[in-house]
Formats: sequence, structure tokens, C-alpha cells
Amino acid sequence: MVFLHHDWMSMTYPVWKLVHIVAVIAFLGNIATGLFWAIRAHKTRDLRFIASTFDGIIRSDRWVTLPGVAGMVIAGVGASIDARLPILSTGWIFWSIVLLSISGVIFAFRVAPLQRSLLELAVAGDNSALAMTSLDRDFRHWERWGLIALMAPLMALVLMVLKPSLAGL
Repeated sequence: MVFLHHDWMSMTYPVWKLVHIVAVIAFLGNIATGLFWAIRAHKTRDLRFIASTFDGIIRSDRWVTLPGVAGMVIAGVGASIDARLPILSTGWIFWSIVLLSISGVIFAFRVAPLQRSLLELAVAGDNSALAMTSLDRDFRHWERWGLIALMAPLMALVLMVLKPSLAGL
């Protein structure tokens, strides 16, 4: 009954924050587990397993990572507005957005194309030395770019939690 005595508007910030945190967990968790499963599959050298893994990673990006991004952005903006925090002039928010944007650009222009290439190479089923060299090369690039795409939002998470005094715009 105590809840009924509170202004319902006072609950909007905690709800925005909850949705934001759940989206962050889904987003970061999916990226991290994708890296784990890809490394595991690549070590087997089994092209069917690699193909299945990258097909799954591509699907989970579509169904978990991208909605996670949308949830983070919408709920983060909602929480910021509700808390009356100026988004671009609050340094820890601004730099978190920059880091998330860097991650998105890396994903769109490096990680996703490499994922499709790795899937195509594995589906082709060609385990000749030349094909495996291409697979290994693309995988090393994917692993490097994927790690950067993970580290940038992890740094944003640190900023969001610690809220250091940083300059914004």
C-alpha cells in the first residue's frame, strides 16, 4: 500500500534506468559470448561448426545486439531527460555515446562484413590450404575488430557507473 502513496511520475526514472541496464547486459553479454563461441569454433577447424557458429552469431546480433542498442539509447535518453541531465554537456554521458558510436561504426564496417565473409568461407566447405589461410586471416581481423567493438562499450559502462568529471560539449 505504501506504493500507492507515491507519485507515479517518480517511478519513471527507475524504470528507464532498469530498461537501460537490462539492454546493456543483453548487448555486452551477446558480444562477449559471440567472441567466446567464435574462438571456440575456430580452434576446432571444423568448417560446419564454424559456419553454424557464425550463422548463430549473425542471428543473435539481429535479435539481441541490435535491440540491445535500441534499448540502451532509448532508455538512456529517457533516463537522462527524466533526471534533467543535459546529454551532450554531461561528460560521462557524452563520452559514453562517443564510445558506443565508435563500437557501432566498427561493427557496421568491419565486424559484420567479416562475419559474413567467415560464414561464406565456412559454408563453401573448401578446406584447401588457400581457403583455410583466407579463413584464418579473416578470423584474426574479426577477432581484433570484435575485441575493439567490445572494449569501447565496456569503457562506456565504466563511465556510466563511475560518472567521472569529464568535459562534454
